[in-house]
Amino acid sequence: MRATSEGTRRFVNMQPEARRANYRQTADGLWVSNIGLGTYLGEPTDGVDTLYRAAFTRAVAMGCNIFDCAINYRFQRSERALGSWLKLALSNGTVNRDEIVIATKGGFVPFDTEAPVDARKWTYNTFIATEIAHANDFAANYQHCLAPAYLETMIAWSLTNLGVDTIDIYYLHNPETQHISFSHQTFRSRMLDAFETMEDAVSKGQIGSYGMATWTAFRSLTDAPDYLSLTEMVGLAAQVAGPDHHFRYIQLPYNLFMTEAYALENQQVGEAFMSTLATAEELGLTVMCSAPLHQGRLATPIMSQLEQFLPGLDSHAQMALQFVRSTPNVTTALVGMKSIDHVRENLELLDTAAAPDDTIRSMFNWGGS
Repeated sequence: MRATSEGTRRFVNMQPEARRANYRQTADGLWVSNIGLGTYLGEPTDGVDTLYRAAFTRAVAMGCNIFDCAINYRFQRSERALGSWLKLALSNGTVNRDEIVIATKGGFVPFDTEAPVDARKWTYNTFIATEIAHANDFAANYQHCLAPAYLETMIAWSLTNLGVDTIDIYYLHNPETQHISFSHQTFRSRMLDAFETMEDAVSKGQIGSYGMATWTAFRSLTDAPDYLSLTEMVGLAAQVAGPDHHFRYIQLPYNLFMTEAYALENQQVGEAFMSTLATAEELGLTVMCSAPLHQGRLATPIMSQLEQFLPGLDSHAQMALQFVRSTPNVTTALVGMKSIDHVRENLELLDTAAAPDDTIRSMFNWGGS
């Protein structure tokens, strides 16, 4: 079982009428809430696991149906907390599997439960000595890898952690880490291998589709060492699998302080330079935005002008989320939430209409030309 267009549409139809406008259809045909729950933050403790499980329950009750992890988040604990919650929720009928979209990521080395005393030794014993990957496959001081057997291992571990047959969206996690460390030719070769591994995982039913979850790759200047061309990445996927490839998602930070995805025209499609958000639309990709609250910094009164553009909201956190989820070509704002109070505050927006496109455009033009 996995998320389906029919199942996610059923989830939408069960929501109050005022809420139904706040779902978007992805490139896979899935219907997802335009605010999703992320699991990056929190100490690697049983107590935080418990908080997350309660947050998942409350989030679903308030209309959220997309949950975002990475295998390295909290030393695999975030995936396991989501998996244990999902197992219970399925058994008691709280949710149906085909209604819930599960996303996770692979790339960074995922320690098990806690940080090891010697991280490099742990990586060597776990991946290099076992011939899952070669030492030269790693970047960032042996903490990042996209080698085929390594990614296959990561997918298998994530399937076990999450307790699912299929991961709906699987991201290559911060691939720019490899680009910084190696030549562009080597990077291209590694991405071709990685995309081939992803396509193989799709054919096996292990993942539904895949994408790239980035931090700086798509919001850097074109001459920066961490910059990646989205057109080139889609071209590599097509080189591997043809026009019916399953590279359908990107994830990148976007918030009131980090506006490059919308404002920086650093991506080339044909002769035109466009923003990453516009390029993604042109290439048929779905965009998920991370860090909409800038890890909590935007939950406090920072911009007094916000209220004139985004009136009628109860908090600055809601205004910051409203900005992100209302930006043209953004499908979902993924916000880290493990507190029931934060879930309630943030997801109340699902009962409020998104701001018009013109409002977002006016915010960028405000005070300018």
